[in-house]
This record gives sequence, C-alpha cells and structure tokens, in this order.
Amino acid sequence: MSVEAEAAAIPARLRALLLQRAAQARSGAPDVPSPCVSVCRMNADRSFCEGCFRSIDEIRVWSRSDDAQKRAIWERLLQRAG
Repeated sequence: MSVEAEAAAIPARLRALLLQRAAQARSGAPDVPSPCVSVCRMNADRSFCEGCFRSIDEIRVWSRSDDAQKRAIWERLLQRAG
C-alpha cells in the first residue's frame, strides 16, 4: 500500500487531530505536541507508524528531543503523510 493510500485509510477524526497538532507544532510555541493519535502499528514495510507517520527511530527519540528536533520530526512525518 502506498503512503498516500495509508494516509487515506486513517479515520477523518484522527487525521484532523494530527493536522491540529501539526499546526501547534508549526506555531513556534513551546512544548511541541506529540503526533501520536493512539493508532500504534507499523506499515507493511515497517518504515513508519500508520497513525502518526513517524519512523521507529523518530518514535524512540521523541521524549529526549528538544523542540527544534521535534519540529523537524513533524516536518518529515507530514511529508510522509502527504
């Protein structure tokens, strides 16, 4: 399944939550929100989570990342989400 197809498979309410958190992350405010939407399963090739679009490495380092690193993760996951 393509990244676009996987993104389309996310229920609309979860996609809306992800986009709302993305706007908060891009606002420059402190305490960058987590992209986790509690749909924790990896895609078929295990390259990213189907819920938040983060890679395993991005999920692993999230809690230790500063706000700049978290914003960089947000930008990458939004590119994956299409």
